[in-house]
Amino acid sequence: MINGILNIYKEKGYTSHDVVARLRGIVGQKKIGHTGTLDPEAEGVLPVCLGRATKVCDMLTDKDKTYETVLLLGKTTDTQDITGKVLSEHSPDDPGLPGGAVTEKSAEECISGFIGAYDQIPPMYSALKVGGKKLYELAREGKTVERKSRRVMIRDIRIKEIKLPRIRMEVDCSKGTYIRTLCHDIGGRLGCGGCMEELLRTRVGRFSLEESLKLDEVEQIVRDGRMEEILIPTDCLFDELKELQVKPEYDALVHNGNPVGKKQVLKGTSGKDRSTQSRDIPAVPDEIQAGERVRVYDSRRNFIGIYRYDGTEGRFRPEKMFLDPEQIVTEREEN
Repeated sequence: MINGILNIYKEKGYTSHDVVARLRGIVGQKKIGHTGTLDPEAEGVLPVCLGRATKVCDMLTDKDKTYETVLLLGKTTDTQDITGKVLSEHSPDDPGLPGGAVTEKSAEECISGFIGAYDQIPPMYSALKVGGKKLYELAREGKTVERKSRRVMIRDIRIKEIKLPRIRMEVDCSKGTYIRTLCHDIGGRLGCGGCMEELLRTRVGRFSLEESLKLDEVEQIVRDGRMEEILIPTDCLFDELKELQVKPEYDALVHNGNPVGKKQVLKGTSGKDRSTQSRDIPAVPDEIQAGERVRVYDSRRNFIGIYRYDGTEGRFRPEKMFLDPEQIVTEREEN
């Protein structure tokens, strides 16, 4: 089984499920999961997890994200983006608007007012469920239901270009933020309405647009037998955690998901020091605190999983396992 993460560039027209379906055909493996939906018309970064890395799908969904979007002022739609049915149209330069004609200055001031925490009402055309049914399914039936607002965090908005009625901006935000709803809300506050015209996701946690690959590129790389060049190891998601490596005679303990004690650890490093060559590092870093999480590896540098330090017993207990049993079996056969 192939285990790891691919940084995919989702192209326009694909759903997130389409990406997963095509990747299953490309790599010849069923166990693949995406890390949060992107609308079919949206493009950009979509980390996809393979094999045992699917255990971190939820963790990646929870990561902060960065988007580049184009807000079109003067138009509202039922989907809150340009693809929907037009509900209203108002010229942004109409002096009769509640706040007067929209200017570059008033638009900038309004947008900056959305930085920080704000309560956002999810759009009807979304995958959220109400009463066991997805909102977009209800919307397609012509139904509108009450949705509870959710607190989201807009960490920053950088205006890239203003050519009214269009505003191109870059948004750093928390999980659960709908950029089209943000565009809709900005337009509403300006009094002319607005919708999202374009959306490009440029970052999900540590995964960037610059390093993403289109499906055709991945397919060619797999054909060339070079998949290991683009497959990101699961443990890279936990770089901030200290790491521990157990002594060879205790490999079986961690392979079977058992706790390990300080004396069973070969070496330890900080999260910033990934060197596997040095052997003069203390067995357990002194700064490890009770309850702290660490990355644990066996003596062959196979990533076992995330363990938490039990200060009372002086033991590291497994919290989430990522070990691939097939890899261990293969190593035993080679020996």
